[in-house]
Amino acid sequence: MTMKEKLADFTKQGKALLAVNFYNFETLKGLLLAAQQTNSNLILQLSESSLHYLGVQPAIAMARIMLTEMNVEGWVHLDHGSSIEIVKECLDAGFDSVMIDASEKSFEENIRITKEAVKIAASYNANVEAELGYIAKLNQSQTVEPTSADDAKNFVEATGIDALAIAIGNAHGFYKKTPKLRLDRLKEIRAVTNCTLVLHGSSGIPDEQLQEAIRCGISKINLATETKNAFMKKLQLLLANNDEIDLRKIFPKAIDEIKELIIKKLNVINS
Repeated sequence: MTMKEKLADFTKQGKALLAVNFYNFETLKGLLLAAQQTNSNLILQLSESSLHYLGVQPAIAMARIMLTEMNVEGWVHLDHGSSIEIVKECLDAGFDSVMIDASEKSFEENIRITKEAVKIAASYNANVEAELGYIAKLNQSQTVEPTSADDAKNFVEATGIDALAIAIGNAHGFYKKTPKLRLDRLKEIRAVTNCTLVLHGSSGIPDEQLQEAIRCGISKINLATETKNAFMKKLQLLLANNDEIDLRKIFPKAIDEIKELIIKKLNVINS
């Protein structure tokens, strides 16, 4: 089943897929071990920074091989693509899904750029995600400016996108205080749109709010910051006052840290 088909199916059923960013072989393996152990589907996400670090072709090849090797049903998604050029490059490389993020541009320009991405992706039968509203990025103000239901409806109808990331009190990175999602606004948006609704910035959102968001219409949940944090904090702990130079002895413990984190997230989402 394609990612576009899977998300559409989950949207109809009121379920959600977890989409997690990976950064190297170790974080990828931890994610897939968790999916394997819980018999779960998983969306593997790559940001432009990760693609610059790994290379587009090595990244997609590694993801594909590991999905097959570990017998996990999963898909590869471009997270926060900033241009039509990177969208096209990823589609040519075999990505199942792309996100074109023109959310910081005007409403009209966001529509224009997103429509172009949708047109290009059509021949690949790829899923296309866009973002509408203010979802704070790292080091930006986390002031809540929720996406309006009218804007969401008009944007989806004008662009023909498959998935829409919305602002409902969520933010990228760690939260300065416990977030309180605008579930009332989510319900309003769900009532007037039929595409998959996406929650970015799930790191630090309480489990019960994630589950309620799914009940109210979210069908894709993005996770990145907690994954990086878990991996690096474990490595820092392991390497403190440690003379070991064999990375093959150190990295598996950090991989396990990722696996346990994602198992917990999958159990929350799948329940």
